[in-house]
Amino acid sequence: MMKKFIFILFIVFIFPNLLLAKSKHLQEGIDLFTQNKLEDAKFKFEQDIVFNPRSELSYLYLSKIFNKQDKKKLEEQNLNTVMQLNPRNEEAIYYLARLKLSNSDYKKSKELNRKLKLVCSNFCNKSDQLKIEIENLSKK
Repeated sequence: MMKKFIFILFIVFIFPNLLLAKSKHLQEGIDLFTQNKLEDAKFKFEQDIVFNPRSELSYLYLSKIFNKQDKKKLEEQNLNTVMQLNPRNEEAIYYLARLKLSNSDYKKSKELNRKLKLVCSNFCNKSDQLKIEIENLSKK
């Protein structure tokens, strides 16, 4: 009986607080990111990942932070994590294709852009622009 009571207390009081903390960290991270407080935002996104290891959005924002800090390897790792969590994430596909293009990996960039074109709804124009950019750079 006592175990059941403790379990019910956990569900009623602790679990909702954990969910609230998770969403709070993500939103605080986004707010800090928009204020360009990158280190503070990074910490909040990492906190969110502790509570929700499948936080696609936190990994995506971490990749954006690492992009701004010119830490390409960490940017790529986070983009790959987003892709593992959601292979149809347009933004992650697009930024990963751009990253591959900046590393002169035209083949992988082209492959990612083809994938983006198949799933795009918001990034279709960017995909078209990227295709032209890939073609122009791969001719050089």
